[in-house]
Amino acid sequence: MPLIKSISGIRGTIGDGDGLDPINVVKYSLAFATVIKNQYQDALPKVIVGRDSRISGNSIKNLVINSLICTGIDVFDADYSTTPSMEMGVKYLNAQGGIMITASHNPQNWNALKFFNEKGEFITEDILNKIENIVSDTSSFSLVKEDKFGQIYEAPDLIDYHINKILDLPYVKRDLIRQSNFKIIVDAINSTGSIAIRKLFDALGVENYILLNDDVNGIFEHSPEPLPENLSQLSFNVKTNKADVGFAVDPDVDRLAIICDNGDMFGEEYTIVAIADYILENKPGPVVVNLSTTQAVKFIADKYNCPLYYSAVGEINVVNKMKEVAAVIGGEGNGGVILPELHYGRDAILGIALFLSFLANKQKPVSVIKSYYPYYHMIKSKIEISNFNLPIEYILDEIQKRNSQFDFINIDGLKLTNNDDTWIHMRPSNTEPIIRIYIESSSKAKAENYLYKIMQDVNEIIK
Repeated sequence: MPLIKSISGIRGTIGDGDGLDPINVVKYSLAFATVIKNQYQDALPKVIVGRDSRISGNSIKNLVINSLICTGIDVFDADYSTTPSMEMGVKYLNAQGGIMITASHNPQNWNALKFFNEKGEFITEDILNKIENIVSDTSSFSLVKEDKFGQIYEAPDLIDYHINKILDLPYVKRDLIRQSNFKIIVDAINSTGSIAIRKLFDALGVENYILLNDDVNGIFEHSPEPLPENLSQLSFNVKTNKADVGFAVDPDVDRLAIICDNGDMFGEEYTIVAIADYILENKPGPVVVNLSTTQAVKFIADKYNCPLYYSAVGEINVVNKMKEVAAVIGGEGNGGVILPELHYGRDAILGIALFLSFLANKQKPVSVIKSYYPYYHMIKSKIEISNFNLPIEYILDEIQKRNSQFDFINIDGLKLTNNDDTWIHMRPSNTEPIIRIYIESSSKAKAENYLYKIMQDVNEIIK
């Protein structure tokens, strides 16, 4: 499958001729290094490199590191890490950039290079374009003589640093969590969440927990995206062990899904709802979410008389909007929580600490807390576009014409909204060759009817 190139990373399958092969790894690593060298001409730049547990991760990491040192860049090798730990690590080590080797929620045979700037944030579209231009002209690579090669250093434990900074937050109630003696079950999906969550629980004084799929071997027990259809094992274990709560993370630990005490899904859509509820109760202020996030967030913002703003999908888009409006909390409906007091990045480790603090403060079952929020049914579907001969923009324009009874927003694909608690968002994915379709409504039947109508429209447009 051809490489997918976006601000979310250079992503592809392993072992395919046009996927994330060693040549592409080296080219994009050298191009990223060249951008950094051009930006910091009067300094000796440093870059941090880390990875999740994927089988291909160590080989790719070695290619990345050796490419970087050939440009004269010093490298801090963090090895096993998480995306939020790497984001925080860039600023902690005063580095000029970072590369996390992870394909996030994609299947096991995928991997990716996620690039961070000197702030520990995802690169912008402008930087991505510079990288692409350099890749297409390999003569512009910034290479040095062997006596000018960069050095390789072992990075300090960035996960430890990350967790210590979480514990410093006023919202994290360590004593209250310890006194609550919660029984917790976590699905670590055979990746670095197993390392990070053990450390977090030790720091919080949590002793009564079970880690499922805790071998850090990159052989994922199930599809790694923390969606309800992939979390039946976790749900079963929460219910049969009479646990207070269940958590699921993705392989690079920036997305968080929650399971209720009765085994029902709290839902990754409602992760940001609950966290926003907790943060705004303590510190009211603006909230930012992306266009695909549940409208239940508006209920929370209204509850505290706080403004709610929307951004295009993608972490850096949410972050940019958060900075623009000075948001106190933000995130994405895929289980991504962003707290600027810690760092501008989605963070499942932070999310677990905040939710446990919220739970300890409420002293109510998770299933009861879920009942505090309005219920909306969301459908997440997709359309494969590999064989389309029509531009995506044309398809979306035609969809808009066929559904003129809706209001629309087109800052990120097409979002249709009406006055009966229903919205439809269609957008090309940043990570896969698909059009993602999100539909949310007050009833399952209504959402399914709208999905049927949209699919029918797309098929007619294509024909």
